[in-house]
Amino acid sequence: MPRDLSNPSERHPEKARRSDTPRLPKPDWIRVKARAGEGYKRTLDIVREHKLTTVCEEAGCPNLGECWNQGHATMMIMGEICTRGCTFCNVATGRPDALDVFEPGRVADAVAKLGLSHVVITSVDRDDLEDGGAAHFAQTIRAIRHRAPGTTIEILTPDFLKCAPGALETVVAAKPDVFNHNLETVPRLYPEVRPGARYFHSLRLLQRVKDLDPQIFTKSGLMVGLGESAAEVRQVMDDMRAADVDFLTIGQYLQPTPKHHAVDRFVTPEEFSSLDKVAWGKGFLMVSASPLTRSSHHAGADFERLRAAREQRLARL
Repeated sequence: MPRDLSNPSERHPEKARRSDTPRLPKPDWIRVKARAGEGYKRTLDIVREHKLTTVCEEAGCPNLGECWNQGHATMMIMGEICTRGCTFCNVATGRPDALDVFEPGRVADAVAKLGLSHVVITSVDRDDLEDGGAAHFAQTIRAIRHRAPGTTIEILTPDFLKCAPGALETVVAAKPDVFNHNLETVPRLYPEVRPGARYFHSLRLLQRVKDLDPQIFTKSGLMVGLGESAAEVRQVMDDMRAADVDFLTIGQYLQPTPKHHAVDRFVTPEEFSSLDKVAWGKGFLMVSASPLTRSSHHAGADFERLRAAREQRLARL
């Protein structure tokens, strides 16, 4: 499980997480597939042809080789520069360019060409925009519905914290199949891990989606290995369930560069199995917990299981 705060040597996590602390060696269970194969090259060619940005590349996802070989790329809309400076994230921070009005159409064309049954669309934070990019998300969803009507759509959104009223409503009205917003870590670590975000705002965002449209699945994710305690992780699970979150993902934090937040520890596969059991016991419809779990990893197959789980639960009522 995450750190035991009863251990005196672990009561001062700030010392362990300094960026100049030597990086921990990756354990044997952190292994990824090579970026190779015909499927990988085809996905790469389509992404480049449509001039798209993917979070797979920008965030340095360890599953890129596996997913792209299957044609599964997670599109990142609204540019590749984020207005936030989260210490865990490898996406560039700065002043973004203006929105590309043709991007929704290019994303939809790529989805159709890849033949995706399920697609995940995410974005950078755009605090420079009045609606945080909500209308752009909605336009992208509608474009995919038009160009690839058989594709189910999962969005992974910013928190819309600094937006004018109505941003979330704009996105929900476009009716994505899954609304994902990651809490990322426990409340205590927000000031250093997500300094531009607010834990309870993000939690309320997920709850508000259900208030607006109960049919939309909600999803959220946590990284472990940032310095959280086991009790804090369980409390976040309880908070998510109180907000009626359907799907929880938990994965190992991997430090992108020496300048980023340091890895506090590598959580073992056995500990992930324990977290998985605890989460199922909390009542989530779907749980994915493993060292290499990421929000969009196996998202299509997980969506089918999520939909089946809801049907089974409703049948029991």
